[in-house]
Amino acid sequence: MSERPTRAGLRVAACSALISTVLSCPPAFARQAGDPAGQPPTPAAPSPIPWYQTISFNGLVSTSYVVNFNAPASGTNQFRVFDSSDRTIALDVVELVVQRPVSQPGDTGFRADFTFGTSVPRVTAALGLFRDGSGQAGDFDLQQAFLSYIVPAGRGVRVDAGKFVTHIGYEVIEGYDGINDNHSRGLLFGYAEPFTHTGLRVSYPFSDRVSARLLVVNGWDDARDNNSGKSIGAQVAVTPSSRVSVMANYLGGPEQANNNSNLRHLLDLVATVKAAPALTLTANYDYGHEAAVTRLPTAGGGVRDSAWQGLAGYARYALSGRTAVTFRGEWFDDPQGARTGFVQTLNEITVTPEFRPRPSLILRGDLRRDWSDRAVFEHSDGTFGQSQVTLSVNALFVF
Repeated sequence: MSERPTRAGLRVAACSALISTVLSCPPAFARQAGDPAGQPPTPAAPSPIPWYQTISFNGLVSTSYVVNFNAPASGTNQFRVFDSSDRTIALDVVELVVQRPVSQPGDTGFRADFTFGTSVPRVTAALGLFRDGSGQAGDFDLQQAFLSYIVPAGRGVRVDAGKFVTHIGYEVIEGYDGINDNHSRGLLFGYAEPFTHTGLRVSYPFSDRVSARLLVVNGWDDARDNNSGKSIGAQVAVTPSSRVSVMANYLGGPEQANNNSNLRHLLDLVATVKAAPALTLTANYDYGHEAAVTRLPTAGGGVRDSAWQGLAGYARYALSGRTAVTFRGEWFDDPQGARTGFVQTLNEITVTPEFRPRPSLILRGDLRRDWSDRAVFEHSDGTFGQSQVTLSVNALFVF
């Protein structure tokens, strides 16, 4: 028969168990080597990210084919911006973007957009950079190149210095981070607005719904200024709700060579409404004025003040997650011929179906009709009429 354990034996067994537990599982508050007495251990500092891992590479490739039913004798589509060649397979642009993005106060970064191609670089190249005094440009352009810093003040004041695309207008030049709804560019994009600026740009978000920008730049598409004056730009963007956004833009300053007195002013308004889950509506209005413009002989010659204005409307309907169709209509009035070289009123209407077999691949086509109150559109026999109709197909790859 076994014996009952004594009280002393129970104490010894309990103490042995407690000592064993303490030795095998030290309490969390026990002092560790290298730590101050009674303090938890200090976590190791994270290793800094190598500088080359903060740089990203993105890009865009675009190619297109345009048929002008007028079959112009010169092979040129009138009053078009990038799609100016008739019946030519065009490598519109190959764009490579190298950047170190900034997003937080104290961040420093940069962005450089290198573009190659037969269409876009020849149009957007800035005077004094890759375009000479005669207006000639090649197949390469440094579309953007600027340094960025977010000043740690308030919600963060972003400062960009260098060359950048304009803040004006609804349509953009296009890149990996901005694709238009139509293949062809509109009349306002080509004749009412600038493409790029070189100078200083300061941006500040006052709230999640209101932001503003201020620019001091050489002028319209000038990498090297053609006078000693500077142009001032501004933007106020308001988003009253998730369905509505409004932007008001301004640019003003001397744009004529060796002349600081004759000023050019441009007011631009853009409003976008998400009318339904699948339907987005946008309106863009421009008004410009310039003092003492020397007019072309086709516009009557002489020197006088000039004004121009235009209105564009867009309606995009998403048929599915991969397909959509966009309608665009425009009216552009050039009563002194300062922007187009003819005293005329231009109009256009475009329908653009779109298909995205993959998120990075966009296939689309334009059916577009342009017309004017002047005979300015060339025909196959060299004569001119008041309208032209074009059909184009376009493929874009974004990475």
